[in-house]
Amino acid sequence: MLTTPEKLIFIIALLGSLGAAFKLVLRIGKTINQGQGEPEWGIAKTRLVNVILKTVTLQPVFRLRFWPSLFHGLVAWGFIFFLLVNLVDILDAFIQGFHIPGSVGNFYRLAADLFSVGVLTGMTLLIIRRFILKPNTLTTREDILLHPKARQGIRRDSAIVGGFILLHVGARFLGASLAIAKDGNDTWQPFANLTAALWRSTGSTNIDIGIHVAFWLAIGSILAFIPYFYYSKHLHLVVAPLNFLLKPNRLSPGALDRIDFDDENREQFGASHIEDLGWEQVMDAFACIMCYRCQEVCPAYNTGKVLSPATLEINKRYLLNLEGTKIAKGEHTERALTEFAITPEAIWACTACGACNDICPVGNEPMRDIIDIRRALVLMENDFPEQLQTAFRGMERTLNPWGIPPAERLKWAEGLEVPTIVENPEAEILWWVGCAPATDAQAQKTAQALAKILNQSGTNYAVLGEMEQCTGDAARRAGNEFLFNELAIANVEMLNEIGIKRIITTCPHCLHTLKNEYPAFGGHYDVTHHSQFINELVQTRQITISQRNEDLLTFHDPCYLGRQNDIIDAPRQVLQATSTNLIEMPLAKHKSFCCGAGGAQMWKEEQEGDKRVNHTRFKEAAATGVDTLAVGCPFCLIMLNDAAKDADSDIAVKDIAELIAANLVE
Repeated sequence: MLTTPEKLIFIIALLGSLGAAFKLVLRIGKTINQGQGEPEWGIAKTRLVNVILKTVTLQPVFRLRFWPSLFHGLVAWGFIFFLLVNLVDILDAFIQGFHIPGSVGNFYRLAADLFSVGVLTGMTLLIIRRFILKPNTLTTREDILLHPKARQGIRRDSAIVGGFILLHVGARFLGASLAIAKDGNDTWQPFANLTAALWRSTGSTNIDIGIHVAFWLAIGSILAFIPYFYYSKHLHLVVAPLNFLLKPNRLSPGALDRIDFDDENREQFGASHIEDLGWEQVMDAFACIMCYRCQEVCPAYNTGKVLSPATLEINKRYLLNLEGTKIAKGEHTERALTEFAITPEAIWACTACGACNDICPVGNEPMRDIIDIRRALVLMENDFPEQLQTAFRGMERTLNPWGIPPAERLKWAEGLEVPTIVENPEAEILWWVGCAPATDAQAQKTAQALAKILNQSGTNYAVLGEMEQCTGDAARRAGNEFLFNELAIANVEMLNEIGIKRIITTCPHCLHTLKNEYPAFGGHYDVTHHSQFINELVQTRQITISQRNEDLLTFHDPCYLGRQNDIIDAPRQVLQATSTNLIEMPLAKHKSFCCGAGGAQMWKEEQEGDKRVNHTRFKEAAATGVDTLAVGCPFCLIMLNDAAKDADSDIAVKDIAELIAANLVE
C-alpha cells in the first residue's frame, strides 16, 4: 500500500510519461499520414480475430530460427500477461486490501509467477545470444548501406530494452518473493516461494522497505520506458498488429498497385523520397523489429550482392526518428531514398522473389519499396541498367522481350496439332503459352510436352498464336510501369473480347499477372497453372501415367508459383505420379530459394557478388543426390539448366510437363 505522497508522485509521473508518449504517438501518426493513400479502416474488423491469434501465438515469428523465437515467445507472452499484472499491482498499491479472490486469484498468481520466470529466462538467453554469441544473422556486412548510427544504435537499443525487461520483471518477482517472506508461503507462486526463503532471516522492517523499492523499480521503470518505447524498435509491439490489420487487400502478396497515367494532377511516378511511398510502407519502418530475417532469406544478399531488405527498413526508421518532426509537418525531405535507404546497385540486385515479404514476422514489404523505387528511377529519371533496354524495346516493338516477330510466335508448334482461337472459337480452355515457351529453345520443350498432354486428354483448348503478346511482368518488375500499363490494357481488351474465362499457363509469372494484376485493368479470369491442370487430368483419369519409376527427383518451387500464389501441392502430386522418390530440398515450398531470373534479372547481367543465384540454387538441388530436378516455370528451367551446364552435372533439369509427357500411356 502506497502512502499519500507516493500516490501523488506516481500520478504526476504517470501523467508526465503518458503526456510525452502521446506527443510521440501524434507525431508518428502524422508521419505515417504523409505517405501516399489512406488506410481502409473497414478491413480491420474482418481481420481482427486472425490478427489477435497471430499476436498471441507469434506464429509468424516461428517460421525461422525456432530456439530464438521460443526465447522471444517467453518474453512476449509474459509481457502480454504483465499488462494485467501491472494493473493489479497498481490497484493493490492504491486500494487497501485489494486482491483477486478465490480460484481465479490462485491461477492469476500462478501465471504471474511462471510468466515472470519465463520472461527472465527468455530475456537472459536473448541477451547472451546477442552480446556474447553474436551470430551473423543479427547484423549485416560492412559493404551494405546502413545508417552510421544504426550499427551501434541497434545494439544499444537492445541493451536498453533488455535491461528494462530484466529490471521490470525482476523487481516485480523480487517484490512478490518479499511479500511471501513477510506473509507466509504461497504454493500458487512456486518460484517466488523458493526465493522467499532467502529473505526470511531479514527483519520485517527491511522487508517492507524492500517491497516498496521493488514496486517503484517495477512500475517506475515502465513510466520511464514508455516515452523511449516509441523511439525504439520495440514499437513493433503496437505497430505490428496494426500492420496486419490495415495492409491493403491484395489478390497476392506480390501484386502491385496500378498507376493512373491519365491523372493530369500526378507529378510523381514511383518513389524518389520517403513521402512518395504508400502510408503502409512508411508504417513498415515503425513496425520493423530489425531482426534481419528478411536479409537471411534474400537470394541477393546470400550470394554476396549489396542488397539487404532489412537495412532498407532500418534506414527508413532512422530517418523517421531523426526527421520525423519535419515530415509530420508535411515538409519535403531533401535526401532521396537512394541516398540514405538503399543504393541503386542494391535496387537492381533484387529478384522480386518476395521472400523478404513472406518471412517478415510483422508484415513488412521491402520488395514493394524496391519496385516503387525502380519505378521512379525508370519513369522519372530514365536511369536503369542498359541491358534492360533490349527487353523494353522488344516488348514495345515485337510485344515480347526476346524480340521475336509475332509471325513466329507459333513456330514451336510446327508438326503438332495446336488449334488457335481463330480455328477453335468455341474452346473451353485458353492456353496462354507465354513468351519463353514460344521463343526460347529450352522452354519450347515445355510447350511441346503440354501440347501432347492436352491433345491426348481430349481437352477442348486453343492458343492465341500471333495474337498473343507479353503480359508485361518483366517490364513491371523492372519499374517500367508505363510499358506494363500499355501491354495490360491491350491484353485485357483482347481477352475480354474473346470471352474465355479459364486460362492455363506454364509460366507462373504469366499466371500471377493474369490472375492477380489484370483485375485492376478490368480483366477477371480463372487462371490455372499447368501443374494444377495436369493434376486434374490425372485425378479424373483423362490421361494415364505409366508405372512410377525409382529415379530420385526433387522439385524447385518457382517463387511466383509457391510463395506468391500458394500453389504447393499440385506440382508434387503430379510428380508423385511419375516417381516414387520425391525428395525435398531444405529450402522448399514457401521458403524456396529463387532461381535468379525474377525481377527482370533474366534480361540483365547479375549484379556483382561472390556467387550466382542460379548456381547457389542448383548446388542445393544437387546436394540431395537426385537424378532429375523438376521445375514449373520456363525461367527457372532456363536458369537451372544453365547452372547444371556450368557445374558439368548429369542432373536433368526438366519441366513437369516434360516428365508427364514422357510417361504417358498412349
